Amino acid sequence: MKRTAILISGGGSNMVKLVQAMVGDHPARAVIVGSNDPQAGGLAKARDMGVTTFAIDHRAYQGDRAAFEAALLEPLLAAQPDILCLAGFMRILTPAFVQRFQGRMLNIHPSLLPKYPGLHTHQRAIDAGDAEAGATVHLVTPELDAGPLLGQARVPVLPDDTADTLAARVLVQEHLLYPQVLRRFASGDQTPVLLNAA
Repeated sequence: MKRTAILISGGGSNMVKLVQAMVGDHPARAVIVGSNDPQAGGLAKARDMGVTTFAIDHRAYQGDRAAFEAALLEPLLAAQPDILCLAGFMRILTPAFVQRFQGRMLNIHPSLLPKYPGLHTHQRAIDAGDAEAGATVHLVTPELDAGPLLGQARVPVLPDDTADTLAARVLVQEHLLYPQVLRRFASGDQTPVLLNAA
């Protein structure tokens, strides 16, 4: 059974879907959920599902990323995770942190990578006149949003889409994609999961 840690920064909707999926014959189990924001709504949701939580407030470290990550690592490593899932974790991690979990850290990003790494992905897809947008699950490498793809979900961009309406449709697919990728990854298979929403 693969012990899985999940890091969030907000409401944790992807985290909830991951934890809900890790039951029965699933090859992974959630052992801890952490956040960089003690007020993150997802922490209470994780506790309600019986998962241990912790929070390390990044604001207390005033830009000292190494000190923040050292504090983050303490409860994380104590939980002995085999897999670390980033699920809306809005802090950029240093290469030293990433290398510690090399080949075991997954992230979900709301674009069809390699298109639109970083922020404002939905507006950028609309502004570019793209016919489709979506979400990508990838292995985390030191370079931002650039690791090997483990899954993608595609959704059409509609003529009257705003960044918000597109984001809402992509999120529905994220909730389907991430649990499927984690199940496959935890069973030792890195073949990409590909979903198409008509």
